Amino acid sequence: MNRREFITQSCLTCLSAGILPAVLSGCQSAHYASGVIDATGISIAQSEFVFEKKGQPAIRQFIVIHHEKLEFPIYLYRINDSTYSALWMRCTHQGSELNASGDHLYCTSHGSEFDFNGKVKQGPAEKNLRTFKTSVQDEKILIELT
Repeated sequence: MNRREFITQSCLTCLSAGILPAVLSGCQSAHYASGVIDATGISIAQSEFVFEKKGQPAIRQFIVIHHEKLEFPIYLYRINDSTYSALWMRCTHQGSELNASGDHLYCTSHGSEFDFNGKVKQGPAEKNLRTFKTSVQDEKILIELT
């Protein structure tokens, strides 16, 4: 192998190792729901997590809640049937809206990353995301906004 082939092969290997996981995790597209807002919070049907895949029911890992009364969306991550993590999709670095990709959120403005519990995984953000208390009642997920 000559020098040019070595450099080309090395660069391709490095690029595919760094980009491939992001591309694959991005294959799961976000499902958007609006929910119902009342005096204490917002509720979402648990059925929003269910979809059909190859003719079989499957469970989404997360959904994004958009509502006209919310300044930023809420990322709702399913841990199990009765436990969910709800996060304000506003970066704690400079307030940009975050993007959801599988089990993490990221800021396209400056590169901050957060896990599904809202903990900072990569800066420049230093503060964790705002979280909301969740509960399940009558096939609905209740998110307290207060």
